[in-house]
Amino acid sequence: MNKGAERLKNIEEYYFSKKLREVKELINSGAPIINMGIGSPDLDPPISVVNSIKESLKHKNAHQYQSYKGINDLRLEISNFYSRFYNIKLNAEENILPLLGSKEGIMHISLAFLNPGDEVLIPDPGYPTYSSVTKIVGATPRYYNLDSKNNWYPDIDNLQSSDISKVKLMWINYPHMPTGTPAEISKLEDIVSFTQKNNIILVNDNPYSQILNDNPVSILNVNNSFKNCLELNSLSKMFNMAGWRVGMV
Repeated sequence: MNKGAERLKNIEEYYFSKKLREVKELINSGAPIINMGIGSPDLDPPISVVNSIKESLKHKNAHQYQSYKGINDLRLEISNFYSRFYNIKLNAEENILPLLGSKEGIMHISLAFLNPGDEVLIPDPGYPTYSSVTKIVGATPRYYNLDSKNNWYPDIDNLQSSDISKVKLMWINYPHMPTGTPAEISKLEDIVSFTQKNNIILVNDNPYSQILNDNPVSILNVNNSFKNCLELNSLSKMFNMAGWRVGMV
């Protein structure tokens, strides 16, 4: 009998799948649970978007294979979005790749940059998918602690004094999940400087920047960040479109 691939040993049930099942069981047992887990909006998407998607179903090519890098109009609108809300100029052809939700991007980025034996800096607390994907591709998670003493930002001095010779990639997530800590340019500048000094790829997972935030911030607002930084973004939280699976990197 054929055996499965070795990487299957690193695949576990998705954290939120297990946790939400436990929450449902507690609710069914009568426990007074307030679910503050997965960020799944319960508001409606903009009605204009809903109407547009209905109309698009009538287009002759709507049900055919689409461009492998996203249709031009979508990439252009993502570029306009970054210009309008973050004051960042992006080349729609060269700087943007639409995704089936930003979670897909976590896998793509990890596959593109990580080899077995590489290490990845992952926030604790943080999004469980960073760890899951790191293990699947054969790399090793290196958790860095976030606490209130440092305003839920990484302790750069502590990281710099540790052995980071094998670190290839660093994940950050500001505004931060689950603490809600906002993105601060000065803090992001310190992280970008640290990663560039140590030849580490930095990825900011940024789906919450438009939530209760009058001044949204992108990692790409930091000077020279294009040298080593990527950013994931999504329509899931901003436009209540989690089930539509539209993201970008």
